[in-house]
Amino acid sequence: MISFQHRQVQVAVAVLLILGGCGEGFSDLRSFVKESEKSVSRKIEALPQVKPFAPFAYEGFDLPDPFKPRKLAIKQENAGANAPDLNRRKEPLEAFPLEQLRMVGTLYQSGTMFALVRAERTLYRVKKGNYLGQNFGLIVDITDSEIKLKEIVQDTAGDWAERESVLPLLEGPAQGGR
Repeated sequence: MISFQHRQVQVAVAVLLILGGCGEGFSDLRSFVKESEKSVSRKIEALPQVKPFAPFAYEGFDLPDPFKPRKLAIKQENAGANAPDLNRRKEPLEAFPLEQLRMVGTLYQSGTMFALVRAERTLYRVKKGNYLGQNFGLIVDITDSEIKLKEIVQDTAGDWAERESVLPLLEGPAQGGR
């Protein structure tokens, strides 16, 4: 029995030595923490002064609402000399914005120059006098490189104005439709 107790004492002493050795490994960490605490200031800055809220009185109720189309909805008899014929039957390419239309080529047939225009995946043949785009764009000329249009747009005052636009020939291989 003595040898068994002696063995237990030896194991206990070994465990105590191992645990004691682990405690010494943190001495460099403890010294770093003490040095770091010295360089850190413990003073906390005060919060900035809160500025009082100044209420703003909106006085623009008498001004026209820029989001209401009331100026654009004018009567046909007051539309002016440049007003488009709103009763004219729309052509298929007037359903698309000009930015979505692509001129992909030209065709000369029976003495008339045609332009080939692609809208989405459909190809259309148009000539001088046809309409393109959503701004009443009348085709006034077709060349090998572009379609010239006369568009009629309405300004914020409700007046109709003409402007020239061009639909250029699509450069490179045709894109999109197959």
